[in-house]
Amino acid sequence: MPALPPGTAAGVQLQGRALHAVTWGAGEPVYLVHGWGGRSEQLGAFVGPLVAAGHRVIAFDGPGHGASPAGAHGPRSTTIPELADALRAVVAEHGRPHAVIAHSMGGAVAAHAIRTGLRPGALVLLAPTADPRRVLDRFVQQIGAGPRVRAGLERAVVRRVGLPWQTFHVPSLHRSTPVPPTLVVHDAQDREVGPEHGRAIAEAWPGARLMLTEGLGHRRLLRDAGVIDDAVRFVTDARTARRPA
Repeated sequence: MPALPPGTAAGVQLQGRALHAVTWGAGEPVYLVHGWGGRSEQLGAFVGPLVAAGHRVIAFDGPGHGASPAGAHGPRSTTIPELADALRAVVAEHGRPHAVIAHSMGGAVAAHAIRTGLRPGALVLLAPTADPRRVLDRFVQQIGAGPRVRAGLERAVVRRVGLPWQTFHVPSLHRSTPVPPTLVVHDAQDREVGPEHGRAIAEAWPGARLMLTEGLGHRRLLRDAGVIDDAVRFVTDARTARRPA
């Protein structure tokens, strides 16, 4: 995992707990959102190119991730709404996002933040999760459990989160909430979150663009020069498009 380049510590409070956050550069803010079980360092390769393109970059570790303390649900445990609250808290401190770049389950986190009021000018989803229920299906399959265990887990999550699973179905977000210009990047050989997730989002969201890669899997695309270049160009072009003629 590449280390993040030196930046400026920028701790943010979430319900009395200080989240680990770092900023680099100057300009319109671009926020980096890691996935489930991840940390901000995983998106470190994007920092230098974004700063060079004239952006201010903000990365943070969600509750119970990386260098941030446990959140409301205790150690090594969190929810999509809590991670979305963390993103909104960071945005409240550092300004409306020109763009958000999110990986894996971070895509569902960014989508939930948009559903609840966040308005980024552009969005880049890297190997995003389209429907967390499919992630649950994969987990149940991995542990060799049957339908009864799956149904129990599904009910337990609803009780804990307080929202139905459909709330986190990313492709249907556009039906109730305007979605920003979006680039979806997914690898055809992603074994953790299959490319059908990214394809479902790109096909559903108006104007979204799908970029399929080969041989990068779920995490190597975060270090691929071509992916980074396309993401930075997309974010920068979105900034240019917003300028008055």
